Amino acid sequence: MVAQLTYVGRAFVYGLGAMGQKGVRTALEVIHKELDTTMALCGETKVSNLGRHNLLIPDGFEGRWQA
Repeated sequence: MVAQLTYVGRAFVYGLGAMGQKGVRTALEVIHKELDTTMALCGETKVSNLGRHNLLIPDGFEGRWQA
């Protein structure tokens, strides 16, 4: 199984602890804005279009995850 999201739950907990339901809503809004900005910088409009082609892998990198 491949991770689809990581550390997103932590934002909810922090938001909940800080401001209750409004904090969770604010955390979701921040995550949404950050994802929207990152996708725009990648030139993508749909999450389903994101892939390995959006990664910049340095020449000579030999990490075990590289295909």
